[in-house]
Amino acid sequence: MRIDGHRWMMTAVNQPFAKQAFEIEAPATGEVTVEVAGCGVCHTDLGFLYDGVRTNHELPLTLGHEISGRVVAAGEGGESLLNRSVVVPAVMPCGHCDLCTRGLGTMCRKQKMPGNDIHGGFATHINVPALGLCPVDEDRLANAGMTLAELAVLADAVTTPYQAAVLAEIRPGDLAIVIGIGGVGGYAVQIANAMGASVVAIDVDQAKLDQLRAYGAALTINARETDAKAIKKQVKSFVEERGLRATEWKIFECSGTSAGQASAFSLLTFGSHLAVVGFTMEKLELRLSNLMAFSARLQGNWGCLPEHYPAALALVLEGKIQMKPFVRLHPLEQINEVFTAAKAHRLNERAILVPGL
Repeated sequence: MRIDGHRWMMTAVNQPFAKQAFEIEAPATGEVTVEVAGCGVCHTDLGFLYDGVRTNHELPLTLGHEISGRVVAAGEGGESLLNRSVVVPAVMPCGHCDLCTRGLGTMCRKQKMPGNDIHGGFATHINVPALGLCPVDEDRLANAGMTLAELAVLADAVTTPYQAAVLAEIRPGDLAIVIGIGGVGGYAVQIANAMGASVVAIDVDQAKLDQLRAYGAALTINARETDAKAIKKQVKSFVEERGLRATEWKIFECSGTSAGQASAFSLLTFGSHLAVVGFTMEKLELRLSNLMAFSARLQGNWGCLPEHYPAALALVLEGKIQMKPFVRLHPLEQINEVFTAAKAHRLNERAILVPGL
């Protein structure tokens, strides 16, 4: 079956995307072809296009790793997914190496990340490994008031903080502190709340802080107006008022800024778990001995294991995580305008690019 489509290629840093017509290859053994319903615009994509963050695949390359769509062709071994709606994991482990068989798939050295290792989702179609795709029940999705395109950012913005919360072992009664409540951090607030934590949200954008009060943030702090010492004092007062533990705070750095990372580190207390979820090229000077003194943990988080996707999706379908208020659909043809607006921080919701919209 011949499938003709088009994709938008990154050709060089700081250059507009170029539209390219192409005939997608028939999926190989273990692969499927996904007709893209939507693909989210992530901070990582901005890093590739504007900041010189290197892709593993040489340029030109189609970016985009937050992908939802429908399987329209399948190679040998992927037939069971034919005509199914799916979310494509942002990090796709091989599933067979030593790391994968020990549950460490996000470290898999043969992993494929769309828009980094292989062509990504800013296109009409993409070929991806069948292993690890997350099937979506569209009837349940419709009952939740969402479309398949709107679900695209589950692939990173939702599942990445979900895995961070799993690694932090959030339990009811915990204190969770989320620093940076943009595309990823906003979902981190909702996830921690859904897991039973009392959540403190910290950001420099008052409008975002005000919005998150309705989605799980029990305390909001504007870091632009409050220094590190005063922030910790407010958190301690909140803990005392709520009768929470003064130890073992779960801290999630989602801003991807050196200022956010410094703020997160300053909040360490005994037994804290500090999850580094956001990414920045900036450097930061820290006294790592604080980790020793507080018997604390520093945990990096790269993507999310595909096996966690169904549980994260379930939280969305059950209404425990709200996505619709935080996303906006845009025609894929407007990719250059959307990226320009995203770089200038002019977008209030996470942009999802939709072919044919």
